Amino acid sequence: MKVQVWSAMIVLSIVWMAQVCPAAGNDALQQENMELRSRVDKLEMQLNEIKALLQKDTARSAQPQLSDDELSKIATMVRQSPGGKSPVLSGLDVELYGYIKLDGSYDTSRTNPGNYVTWVDSEATNKDDDEFNVTANQTRLGLKIRGPQGDGLNLSGNVEVDFYGTGAAENKAGLLMRHAYMLMDWPEERFSILAGQTWDVFSPLNPNTLNYSVQWYSGNVGYRRPQLRLTKGFMLGDDIDITLAGAIARTIGDSHFMGPAVPEAGEDSGKPVFQARAGLTFPSLLGYKNTAVGVSGHWGEEEFDTSIAGGHSDVETWSFNVDLSQPVNEWLTINGELFTGANMDAYMGGIGQGINDSGKGIRSKGGWIAASLGPWDKWAFNVGLGIDDVNRDDADANDRTYNRSIFGNVLYSINKNTQVGFELTRWDTKRKGQPDADNLRAQMSLIYKF
Repeated sequence: MKVQVWSAMIVLSIVWMAQVCPAAGNDALQQENMELRSRVDKLEMQLNEIKALLQKDTARSAQPQLSDDELSKIATMVRQSPGGKSPVLSGLDVELYGYIKLDGSYDTSRTNPGNYVTWVDSEATNKDDDEFNVTANQTRLGLKIRGPQGDGLNLSGNVEVDFYGTGAAENKAGLLMRHAYMLMDWPEERFSILAGQTWDVFSPLNPNTLNYSVQWYSGNVGYRRPQLRLTKGFMLGDDIDITLAGAIARTIGDSHFMGPAVPEAGEDSGKPVFQARAGLTFPSLLGYKNTAVGVSGHWGEEEFDTSIAGGHSDVETWSFNVDLSQPVNEWLTINGELFTGANMDAYMGGIGQGINDSGKGIRSKGGWIAASLGPWDKWAFNVGLGIDDVNRDDADANDRTYNRSIFGNVLYSINKNTQVGFELTRWDTKRKGQPDADNLRAQMSLIYKF
């Protein structure tokens, strides 16, 4: 009897499941069909809206003249997926750029830091100690972001890195942030606001060298740092243009001068660095393109805690600079800068020395001049000279007092994206109380731009 009862229950369960499971499956299929129909209806509505906008615009004129709001609406509908999720790519205009660069170099003496040159190391112990380097660290990646635009305002941004970050082995290069800023530009007003990290306002030019350091510490001053910058342009008549720029920037100073326990001397000052430049463009006396001249400078303060309770020492950092760009004709352009200042190690001056042992800012002066020749067919040439001259009275024993670089290079374009270059540079570095050091550097580079 029990067997018959259990058999009947099993048969009834099988019959019930056979009826219920198809019903459940049908419900799931119905739900999926409803979701698909809803998505199709939504796509049809968006398509009809786009058609209506285009038909409306065609009726207004022979050429489509959609407003910014209408174009933005269409772009939003195109970007949005049926599930309501946005794609990974930005809705703004984003351009990837950069290059892959391999540098191979031979130096007749030891240099700092090696992959590129800022000065020659002391030859007091190891004279003419040659070295060979190969690196891809100057490889650069960047993103240009543009938009939105409207109401007289253009918005854009730039993010750029290379691989000369510190703290990693040579074949495990670290990222180094070069640029990271946004730009608000009112072109009709010739007024812009820049917020983020980019080049200093003063001394804005750089020579065309294959050496990564572009003659830093040998006459070329100015680097990159976080800042808020305002720029305004004016026209004086039809031929003379004036550009005024000013910025408040992060103060970056020595962190170890008064001992390892002190705060970073820049932030400890409680003040930003103030930078300014006035640029003038006017017709050239040579009758070719306009001459561009600039006068610029910076002022800031570093603070060092002393051993006396509550005591501190303030050291100024400052510079006065002149820059010139003069196209002579279609194949020759002359660029150059002059500077004088004190405590300029954070600005690539003073041959990397800011404050001496007595707590005084080290004064230095110098500059650079370079000529760019070409291009002729696929060839281009650059030659230049740079000098950084430190005041010997401010230098401590063994400090660098003079640094000079003379360079010449040639670039050959294999095609529009690929270049090969060769550069020779003569370096001379003098120190207080030590023999002079010199170096001849030969460098070859392969560059693939994108």
